[in-house]
Amino acid sequence: MISNSTRRAPSAPAPCRITVCRGCCCGDPAKIPGVDHGGQIARLRGAVDGAAQVRASECLDVCDQANVMVVQPSAAGRAAGGRPVWLGLVNDDDALADIAAWVRAGGPGLAEPPGVLDLYAFTVSRRVSQGLGGSEA
Repeated sequence: MISNSTRRAPSAPAPCRITVCRGCCCGDPAKIPGVDHGGQIARLRGAVDGAAQVRASECLDVCDQANVMVVQPSAAGRAAGGRPVWLGLVNDDDALADIAAWVRAGGPGLAEPPGVLDLYAFTVSRRVSQGLGGSEA
């Protein structure tokens, strides 16, 4: 029998998650000069204002799109049909602001991304997509 003292409080619904590639090419000032790679993740975390978890990853294997970010839907977004969105060439603060605004509005499955993000979105192979948690893009 489970007593009240061993029950866990219900956890909050899972928010969106943004994975920022920081592997061999993404985050490399020699490949993409003029970008504050070190500050990019901190600025993104501040801009999403708690609406998403932002984490760095090793190489996501799409180096031709550096800098790469993957916006994964929240639990509610996934339930509404949202799927991970891969964004490439995210090399300026305007793109970070657009990503953050979209995520604060709900992200994949819950809010339409700003139209400009269509310029950054790309499709990856199933093999690459499965390397990021088994979800198809």
